[in-house]
Amino acid sequence: MNLSSLRVPKGQKHPPKRVGRGMGTGHGKTAGRGSKGQRSRSGSHMRPGFEGGQMPLQRRLPKRGFHNLFRKRFAIVNLKQIAQLGELTVSPEVLLSKGMIKKVYDGLKVLGEGELSAPVSVSAHRFSRSAREKILSAGGKAEVIAG
Repeated sequence: MNLSSLRVPKGQKHPPKRVGRGMGTGHGKTAGRGSKGQRSRSGSHMRPGFEGGQMPLQRRLPKRGFHNLFRKRFAIVNLKQIAQLGELTVSPEVLLSKGMIKKVYDGLKVLGEGELSAPVSVSAHRFSRSAREKILSAGGKAEVIAG
């Protein structure tokens, strides 16, 4: 069995409902919209979350905490992941190509979970204190990328 042999179960796919095609169809005249009202008119559009003028849920619920608009988001890698790579030099480009991180965001940060057995030269935008100490104690280099 492979993906090309998969088929949709019989009866699962239905043809789309054709509305406004005569009284005999059961969806003629008003085409399932009912009579009168905002939703029955053509071109009517209501924003997501609109509750007909009632105070919408997103405004009824309290907001908590502080949300920093200018926060920096980092791609995070631990030392144990770097040790599994088996590379001598590790950079954001290497991690992207190997699939360790999906996106760099505002930079790469290396955290200190795990141990390094071989000296590795790591270049990243940020390092935790423990990660920097472990990289240097293994005989490697912790190089900070500006930006």
